[in-house]
Order: sequence, then C-alpha cells, then structure tokens
Amino acid sequence: MSKGISLHIGLNSVDPKHYAGWSGPLNACEADAEDMSAIAEDSGFEGTQLLTANATRNAVISTIEDAAKTLQAGDIFLISYSGHGGQVPDMNGDEIDGQDETWCLYDGELVDDELNILWNKFAENVRILVFSDSCHSGTMARAPMKSSTYERLDGNQPKVYRYMPPSVALRTYRANRKMYDNIQKKTAAEIKESLNPKARVLLISGCQDFQLSLDGTFNGKFTGTLLKVWNEGVFRGDYKQFHRSICGFMPPTQTPNLDVFGSSDIDFVMQRPFAI
Repeated sequence: MSKGISLHIGLNSVDPKHYAGWSGPLNACEADAEDMSAIAEDSGFEGTQLLTANATRNAVISTIEDAAKTLQAGDIFLISYSGHGGQVPDMNGDEIDGQDETWCLYDGELVDDELNILWNKFAENVRILVFSDSCHSGTMARAPMKSSTYERLDGNQPKVYRYMPPSVALRTYRANRKMYDNIQKKTAAEIKESLNPKARVLLISGCQDFQLSLDGTFNGKFTGTLLKVWNEGVFRGDYKQFHRSICGFMPPTQTPNLDVFGSSDIDFVMQRPFAI
C-alpha cells in the first residue's frame, strides 16, 4: 500500500534580521498552510505544518530530507508553500535571466537550485506534488515584472502581493552574500544531475513566471480558489482538470501553471488530486 507524507509551509512574515529590516507582512499564508494540511489529512497523508517563525531553512530542508529517506517507489510527497517569492543572483549559470528564484523562509531564502537537488534525493518513481502560492512561481525560473508590493484595488483597499521587492532582494543578498554565494557554489556540481530527478514532480503554482500572486483576507487568491474547486473532496477529475478548473475562477492577471518534470509517467497527471 502506498504511503503519503506532506509538508505545509505558511509565512505571514519573515525575520527582519535576515531580510535587511523587511518583515514582509502578509495575512493569509498560515491559513493556506492549515487548509492544505486539512486536505492532506483527510486524504490519508501524515502531515507537518511549519508556520512563520517555525518555517526556517533548516526545518524545511530537514523535513524534506526525512521524507526522501522514508518514501519508496509508488509513494507520494506533498508540499505546499504560501509566502513571498524572492530572488538571488544566479552564480552557476543555470538561469537564462541571471536570477535564481526563492521561497522566502523565516530566517533565509531557499533557492530553487536547492529544491531541485532535494527532489533528486527521492527514490525512483516517488511522486512529488508541489503547490506554490507565491509570486513568479510558474516554474520558479523567471525575473520580476513589477517593482511594488502594493497596487490599489480602489481608493481605499490595497491589493497585496506575495512578492519580495527588488530593493529588498538586493539588500538581503548583499547583507548575506557569503551565505547565498556558498549555496550556489555547493549546488553547482550537483545541479546538472538534479534537472531530471528519478522521482516524478508535478507543480501547480499560483501564477505564471511573469505574474504576481495575490494575498487575501482568508486565503491567498490561488489557494482560496483551489479550496473552492476541491469542494471538500467533491471534485473527481484528474490533475489537468483540477488545474483547468482553478484557472477558470482566476483573474486574467493571475494564471496558475501546471508543470511536470522528472521521471516520465503520464499516470501521475491523470490521477485524482491528493490520491495516495
């Protein structure tokens, strides 16, 4: 019988000590993590939540590594992230735009190269299901399009994006350059091998690479729409239909992406979402 392990990450703020005085306040990321955790639990996953101050680099990396050691062919690892998307300079030449995309964890950014290498630690034919409700998350491999975290919806209500402004990204990188450059050097030798992991990876992201993901009052726009489509398990389609249905309720400025890579197996895409 297949086994399912899940990890749900939600950060309503980050540590300004690492992020050059920026705390990146958001409203609904912890709620997203809790709601995604509830779906996973109802589906039979053994789950872990890491919220705000507990969502550190070490906690996230070690939890993923523990799952990789445990899961075998046919098992599934589900990870959901809600928080800011960030960037650091690409030092190993694997990005066309010269920037590596990141998840902004509490005490430091997790670079996309690190995630790719973590996926490579999983056994062949393990399924890895990733939901990323953050800006520029289409493939975690593009540069920002806007320079402001806020855009007015109307005269009074601001629209808040899950987005680290470039000025903050630059200050954070310069204040922690040694750390991020060492990450790049460490991953450089492994990154080519990690581009085609033995596991099967399916990502459904909150937006395309060139778009921004909206925060919200109760959930992020993407996660809230996902919950609506899932409808407490009433939904019965496959991942392609799930993605298409979510897109149908999203504004034209935010289009969720479906990306599949790693071990080739169309059966994963054709399964019912969250099925173990």
